[in-house]
Amino acid sequence: MLSNRFQNGMETARLVWSRLPRSEEGDLDGVGLLSTASNRNCVESLDYEVIENYAYREEQAQRGKLFVGYNVGMKWFFALLIGIGTGFAAVFINISVENFAGWKFSLTFKIIQKSYLAGCLIYILINLALVFSSVYIITQFAPAAAGSGIPEIKGYLNGIDIPGILLLRTLIGKIFGSIGSVGGGLALGKEGPLVHTGACIASLLGQGGSTKYHISSRWLQGFKSDRDRRDLVTCGCAAGVAAAFRAPVGGVLFSLEEVTSWWRSQLMWRVFFTSAIVAVVVRAAMGWCKSGNCGHFGSGGFIIWDISGGQEDYSFEELLPMAVIGVIGGLLGALFNQLTIYVTRWRRNYLHKKGNRVKIYEACLISVITSVISFGLPLLRKCSPCPDSDPASEIECPRAPGMYGNYVNFYCSKEKEYNDLATIFFNTQDDAIRNLFSAKTIHEFSAQSLLAFLVMFYTLAVITFGTAVPAGQFVPGIMIGSTYGRLVGIFTVNHYKKLNIEEGTYALLGAASFLGGSMRMTVSLCVIMVEITNNLKLLPLIMLVLLISKAVGDAFNEGLYEEQARLRGIPLLESRPKYEMRKMTAKEACRNQKVLSLPRVVKVADVVSILQSNKHNGFPVIDHTRNGETLVIGLMLRSHLLVLLQSKIDFQHSPLPCDPRGGPQGIRHNFSEFAKPVSSKGISINDIHLSSDDLEMYIDLAPFLNPSPYVVPEDMSLTKVYNIFRQLGLRHIFVVPRASRMIGVITRKDLLIEEETDSTAMELQSTSTLKLYRGLSFKSLRWLCANLKGGMRTIICLTNNVVCKSTCRHNSKNHSVLVLRFNGRGQRHEKRLLVGNADAERPLLNGLLIQDHDIQHHTSTT
Repeated sequence: MLSNRFQNGMETARLVWSRLPRSEEGDLDGVGLLSTASNRNCVESLDYEVIENYAYREEQAQRGKLFVGYNVGMKWFFALLIGIGTGFAAVFINISVENFAGWKFSLTFKIIQKSYLAGCLIYILINLALVFSSVYIITQFAPAAAGSGIPEIKGYLNGIDIPGILLLRTLIGKIFGSIGSVGGGLALGKEGPLVHTGACIASLLGQGGSTKYHISSRWLQGFKSDRDRRDLVTCGCAAGVAAAFRAPVGGVLFSLEEVTSWWRSQLMWRVFFTSAIVAVVVRAAMGWCKSGNCGHFGSGGFIIWDISGGQEDYSFEELLPMAVIGVIGGLLGALFNQLTIYVTRWRRNYLHKKGNRVKIYEACLISVITSVISFGLPLLRKCSPCPDSDPASEIECPRAPGMYGNYVNFYCSKEKEYNDLATIFFNTQDDAIRNLFSAKTIHEFSAQSLLAFLVMFYTLAVITFGTAVPAGQFVPGIMIGSTYGRLVGIFTVNHYKKLNIEEGTYALLGAASFLGGSMRMTVSLCVIMVEITNNLKLLPLIMLVLLISKAVGDAFNEGLYEEQARLRGIPLLESRPKYEMRKMTAKEACRNQKVLSLPRVVKVADVVSILQSNKHNGFPVIDHTRNGETLVIGLMLRSHLLVLLQSKIDFQHSPLPCDPRGGPQGIRHNFSEFAKPVSSKGISINDIHLSSDDLEMYIDLAPFLNPSPYVVPEDMSLTKVYNIFRQLGLRHIFVVPRASRMIGVITRKDLLIEEETDSTAMELQSTSTLKLYRGLSFKSLRWLCANLKGGMRTIICLTNNVVCKSTCRHNSKNHSVLVLRFNGRGQRHEKRLLVGNADAERPLLNGLLIQDHDIQHHTSTT
C-alpha cells in the first residue's frame, strides 16, 4: 500500500510540474536539425522590434517627462535587484558546495585512519548521493536546467526564444542541481550555471515573479516587451560571471563579447552597475564567512587565485615556451570541442532516447567512475618528503586533516610526507587550482603525476559534459590548462636554471590558453584571468597565449558554445554572414516562400482559417489605391491577431474601413495587452471560442498593425540584408520591388537635431519665425511682413544693445499690420503700420534665414 501511494504521489507530481518541451530532441545532423517538427514547435524568434501601431503611439503621447524619468529609474532599480539576487544565489551555491565538500573530505579522512576501503566506500556513496539528487531534480522537474545554459542564453539574446529556459523551476533546478553535481566531485563547474541563474533571476524580476506558482507582484511588472526583457537578461548574464569569478569588469565584457548581438551605451552603464553590486554582495559575504559563520567554508568557494607574490618579471627567452603553451591550448581546446560533439551526438541519438531512467543511471555511473579514479589513483603514487618549511610562508606541510591547502598526507608511511596527486584530488576544484597556481612551491608536483591527472581529468571532462546535470566548463578548463601549463613550467625551470621562474605562472598561462582554444574568447577572458589572479603584470603574457590559442583553434572548428548551440538546434545568427551570401540577393533568399497577406478589413472566419492552417508569426497587410494598385500598409503579428480574436470588442458588422484615430470609441486596447508572456506559451488559436455570428463579422487591422516595418529592395545583396537583420534584432523584413519614386533623402545632418535652450530661440522655433540680423530699416521690416503668408509671425531683430520684437497680423481686408515693439534703455513704445499685400509677387519666405544684404536688395526693388 505504501509503494502504491508513493507511486501515485510521483504521478501527481509529474502532472503538476508538466514537463517542458526539450529542444535537443530530433535529428542532430548539422544544420538539418532545424527542419524537424520538434524544433519548429519549440524554437521561435523574439519580437525585439517596437510595433508602432496607434495604440503604442497614443500611449507614448500620454506619457510625460515624469513617466520617462520613472521608467529610467525603474530600470536602474531592476539592475540593483538583479545584482543583489544573483549575488545571494552565488553565495548560497558556493557555501553549499564548500560545506558538502568539507563534510565529505573530513569524514573520509577520519575513516581512512582506520580503513582505506571503508573510506573509499563512504567517499563513493556521498558523491553518488549528491549526483543522484542533481540528476533527479533535472530529469523530473527542470529538464531545461541541464547543461551550462550559456548556449541557450546566447540564443535568447540573439533573438531566439526557447521554451522553459527562464522559468522559476529552471532557476530552482539550476541552483540545487549545481550544488549536487559540483559537490559530488564531477568534472564540471558551477560558472556556466551561474550565468544561466543570473539570467533567470533577471527574467523573473522583469515579469514580476511567477504567475504559475502565485509568486508575483504587479508593481514589478513594468517591462513586458521582448526588448526590455533582453536588456534585463543581459544584466543577469554579466551578474552571473561577476558572481562566479568576482570579476565585475570581466562580466560586462563577457556579455558584450560572447552572448549579446546588440549593444548600446545606456545598457552598458546598467550592466556595469549590476556587476558592481554583485561584487559588493560577494565581498560582504566573504567577510562574513571569514569570521567562521559558514561552516566548512574555507578559503575557496569564491574564485580568486592571488598570485601577486609570484613571478615578477620574464625574459625574452621565456616567450618561446609561452607560445608553445598557446599552441597546445589551441590544439587541446579544439580537440575537446570535437570530442564533446561526438559524445553528445551519440548520447542524444542513442542513450537519452531511452528515457529519464537511463539518464539517471548514466550520471550515477559516471559519478562512481570519477570517485573510484580520484580515490584510487593517488594510492598508486609514492609519497614525497616535505620541503624545508619557510618560517615566513603560510604553507604547512603536511596540511592538517580536513583543512584546505597544499601537501596532503594521503597513504603515506611517514608523517612528514605528502601525496602530490591527493593534493589535487582531495580538494574542491577552486582549491585544487589554487594549489596548481601557487608560487614558491617549485617541485611540489612531479611531471608523472601532472601527466596522469591531465589524461584522466581531460577524459572525464569530455564524458561528463552533456549529462543531465547543470554543467559548466570554465573551472574544468582552467584545471586542464593549468596542469599542462605547469608541466611546461617544470621543463622551462629545468632548462633555463633560473631562480625567478615560477611554475605557477605557467599554470596560469596554460589555463588561459585552454579556455581560449575551447571557448574562443579573448578580451573578456583576458580581463577575467587578470581579475581572479590579482596580477596585472601578467596581462601581456595572457594576451599572447590567448591570441595564439584562438588562432590555432579557429583553424579546426568553432567555439564550444557555438558548437553546442548547433547541437541543441538553436539557429544563431553569427556576427559574419556566410560567404555564399555575397552572390545572392534578397529576392533569391525568399523565392521559395509563399507570402500569406491579409486585407486591411478582414473577415473573422478568414483570420481563424489562416491562423489554423499555418504557423507564421507575421502577416503583411495590403490595401488598394483608387487606381487598383496593391499597397503594403504594414505588418500584423500573430500574437496581436489572437488578442483581437479573444477580446472580440473590435469586431464590426461593416466590411468598410474606419478611421483608426477617430470615431466615438477610438482605440480600446492598451499597448501592454499585446505583450507576450515570458513563458512563451501565450494565447493559442485553440483556446479561443467563437460563435457562428462572430465568424461572420469583420476586423479593421489598421489601428493594430505596424505601419512602418523594415523594407529592403529585391536586388539588395543578402549579406547586407543579413547585417541589417542581425544588428537591428529583427524578426521580419519585407522584400519589395525596386521603388519607382523617392520622397527625400536623410543624411547625418538631418539626424543631428540640437535642442535650443535660449528662450528667444525657443520662441522662434515654436512660432515658425524668421531670425534677422542687425542693421534692418523699417522699410525692410515692412517688406518682410507683407510677404509673410497667413497666421501670425514674429520677427526678432538683434541690434546694438537693443532687442526689438515685431509681430505681423493679417486683418480681414488681407492687409498686413506691422506691430513694432522696441525695448531698450528702459524705454518702450509701439508703432503700427499698414502694409499692402504682396503675396502674389514675392516668394514664400517661411523658414528661411535671411541675411542683411538680402533684405536690402528686396527692399530696393519694391
